[in-house]
Amino acid sequence: MPEKLLIATRNRGKWEEIRELLADLPITLIGLEEFPSLPDAPESGSTFEENALLKARFFHERTGLLTVAEDSGLEVEALGGAPGLFSARYGRSDAERIARLLAELRDVPAEQRTARFVCVAALVGPHLERTFAGEVHGRIRTAPAGTHGFGFDPVFEYPPLGKTFAEMTRSEKSAVSHRGHAFRHLREFLTLLLERERDPSRSRA
Repeated sequence: MPEKLLIATRNRGKWEEIRELLADLPITLIGLEEFPSLPDAPESGSTFEENALLKARFFHERTGLLTVAEDSGLEVEALGGAPGLFSARYGRSDAERIARLLAELRDVPAEQRTARFVCVAALVGPHLERTFAGEVHGRIRTAPAGTHGFGFDPVFEYPPLGKTFAEMTRSEKSAVSHRGHAFRHLREFLTLLLERERDPSRSRA
């Protein structure tokens, strides 16, 4: 039975969200700070799923630990799905990425500012590879609002609540977000996996 799960991200915002989403599992969650000599994983895939698997495989192979990695991004319909896979490389900082996005949408009317966040989490261990996807639909505000979250959260509005992700508490965001959906699926799978390993007579997960 695995005793540890490596959360393979160096993004502190993602680490905090993932740790909270998986906190009730009977397994120790550890971060990449325990492996400071490891380089960054490649992200050469053409989909979120491919990139998530590349990262999870990379760190599993180098640590031997059951590993989860995710790849996520913002897709804006009026920009043909951009920034998409390149969300993290859309600028040198969150503020720069948001400024670029708003500049590119400057002349786009409100009804055409639809967007979605996508997340794929990949779980890799010995003889195990699984992916779990989540997404959430919303719209891009014309100006940032809120002080929580990270990335594009201040300009991504979730219409049912009338708030940007940055205006939500962490629990509010996790309940509806792309990452929340993906990691709840992963948590369900891990729960079944751990139960099966404790009691092999249980049905396979």
